[in-house]
Amino acid sequence: MSRRTPHPAASLALILAASFMVVLDFSIVNVALASIEHELAVGTTAVQWVITAYAITFGGLLVLGGRIGDLFGRRRVFVAGLVVFSFASLAGGLATSIGVLIAARAVQGVGAALVAPAALSLITAATAEGPARNRALGYYGATGSVGFVAGLVLGGALVQYFDWRSVLWVNVPIGLLAAALAPFLVTEVPRGARARLDVVGGVLVTGATAALVYGISEGPALGWTSAATLLALASSVVLGAAFVHLERRHPAPLVRLGMLRRRGLRSANLAMAMLGGWSAGELLTVPLFFQLVLHYSALVTGLAMVPQGLIGFVAVLRGASIVRRVGVRSLLIASAGAASVGLFLLASSFGWHDYALFLPGFMFVGFGSAAGAFGATVAATRGVSDEEQGLAGGLINMSRQVGAAFGVALAAAIIGTGTASGGSVGADRASLFVIAAFGVVAAVVVSHGLARARPEARAAARADEDAEVLVRAGCDLQPQAEGEDGTPPYALVR
Repeated sequence: MSRRTPHPAASLALILAASFMVVLDFSIVNVALASIEHELAVGTTAVQWVITAYAITFGGLLVLGGRIGDLFGRRRVFVAGLVVFSFASLAGGLATSIGVLIAARAVQGVGAALVAPAALSLITAATAEGPARNRALGYYGATGSVGFVAGLVLGGALVQYFDWRSVLWVNVPIGLLAAALAPFLVTEVPRGARARLDVVGGVLVTGATAALVYGISEGPALGWTSAATLLALASSVVLGAAFVHLERRHPAPLVRLGMLRRRGLRSANLAMAMLGGWSAGELLTVPLFFQLVLHYSALVTGLAMVPQGLIGFVAVLRGASIVRRVGVRSLLIASAGAASVGLFLLASSFGWHDYALFLPGFMFVGFGSAAGAFGATVAATRGVSDEEQGLAGGLINMSRQVGAAFGVALAAAIIGTGTASGGSVGADRASLFVIAAFGVVAAVVVSHGLARARPEARAAARADEDAEVLVRAGCDLQPQAEGEDGTPPYALVR
């Protein structure tokens, strides 16, 4: 008897549930740091490694994780990542020392680096490019917005009514259940011809990214001119150069460098890096202000930021229709501009104790962050062959992680300077003013990098609609590089 093909909706739902778990972990652990520091009797520098260890392994392994999924099966890698993430969460919750907790968080990052690109590529490779894929990516983005809100609120509630261990244990049932159901509910997408995994390239790009994330993350604490920081940043440059040199000559490279010549892919990844910077910087600055200056509890702080997540949820649900009307370029520029305006409004509200003054800023930032992430993901995966969708997913996620590390480091350095001089409110305000520049840079990058795509926005939208009709009629469409003259990023096979 042949195995029944999973329903696409059930497959998508399970992938989104797993993605929700990974996104949830970004914000849910942050609200538990104070409790971890108190119970394990460690200093702020040591407890910060609970975040840094996860960021290094997650950001460092994303490209390799995405490529492994392309070569050995996305569903298989997706399940493996869920199992690793779940058991690492269990171990972290059982930790009785900061060393064990940090090690567990590093392993969590490994699992997340397998899950995130596999989840994205399972969606993009299983749906036809155009409106159908954009709608699926809209649901994917909406899951991220819900996870952001849920992490803040759920994390605050768990810490307040239970303890910090519960923020890690909550991942265990979700992850293991998703791993058990995935073979039955998630549709595996066909793989291309099996190629030999570029292990040396994987080690080089992982080392380069991890060294970069470490150097940026620890720069404020160790000092930007300290030997450790300079060594990490220099190592990143050397390993990155060695990686590029190897990939140019490798018969089966981990990253096909020709892929990086696509203007849309480069611009999307740069925009996502800027988005990661302003999102992470805001997520550090605003909750600290609410808790240390306004004296909100962790739970109330999470609830206070719910409007931002809700606006983001609505924005990405409507993202597909917005792209169809105005194009990806216009959406990315508008979202980056909205985020900058929102950060300026939030910064201007500091010094006042009226929560209502923060709402306009939350609205703008919520739209800008969520719609920007959606638009960048669409741009980064458009025109990429099915065989390289995992790699594209790894690259876009890595860009966000590197940007987030820089945003947190910059915000922490500014806040720390102000705290040391006794002017915390002014420092918090300055932090948001500075990271608002990330949105301006993103708008400039997109405007320049996707400038030639503007006249063809409506033609591309009509081509996407035609493509969906062809797919429904049983035709095969093969992704191809985006043309600069309005050529759609796919070709009719039959």
